[in-house]
Amino acid sequence: MSAIYLIRHGQASFAAKDYDDLSALGQQQARVLGESLVARKLQADVVVCGRMRRHQQTATGCLTMMGLPVAWDEDAGWDEYDHTDVLGGLDTKLRTQTGIAQALAGYKDPRQGFQEIFAKAVARWTEGAHDADYSESWPAFSARVEAGLARLHARLDRSQTALVFTSGGAISVAVRQLMGLPDEQAFRLNWTIANASITKILSGTAGLRLSTLNEHGYLEGRTSDKGHKLITYR
Repeated sequence: MSAIYLIRHGQASFAAKDYDDLSALGQQQARVLGESLVARKLQADVVVCGRMRRHQQTATGCLTMMGLPVAWDEDAGWDEYDHTDVLGGLDTKLRTQTGIAQALAGYKDPRQGFQEIFAKAVARWTEGAHDADYSESWPAFSARVEAGLARLHARLDRSQTALVFTSGGAISVAVRQLMGLPDEQAFRLNWTIANASITKILSGTAGLRLSTLNEHGYLEGRTSDKGHKLITYR
């Protein structure tokens, strides 16, 4: 039986000009992740990355700590959905950082405010009544991720191990498929997936089955170089 480890990227740069870039804390999470995989004596036969910079930066930090070549197969099936497009479906002003900043100005806690706005945007995206408003609809995104998982399953030989560096949305879609969850449950799950966490899928002749979900115990009780907790969700 082979195993697929779906790894969520480390913390990105929330509220920065370029979100798709690991924060210093996110870079440390990637290194700690790599250390944890070394402790498991895990060897990766296949490494796959989505195309986001945060995916590939996480892979770089993790693989370096594992003493493995910093190399992977790039697969767009593991790309995250375009959060700007999803936000813009709710309100076109939210397509820009300026518009988002204006929307958050009335919130005491900008992170909590963004979470509330984003939850409304995701609900609209996934409900199916506005698919034509998006460059990639929720059904199209789900089909893309499921196809990426199917490709990986097909290429793995018996007893091989694959590492996949991706995002929370893609992981949620994969878990939803394996567990038969409704769409709304997928995104409730998405909110809880920690940065640099592992979701393990077993792959065999009978198909795919979920083994573990959102493992991140190796981050518990640890702090960043600046004293911040290593467990983050955004």
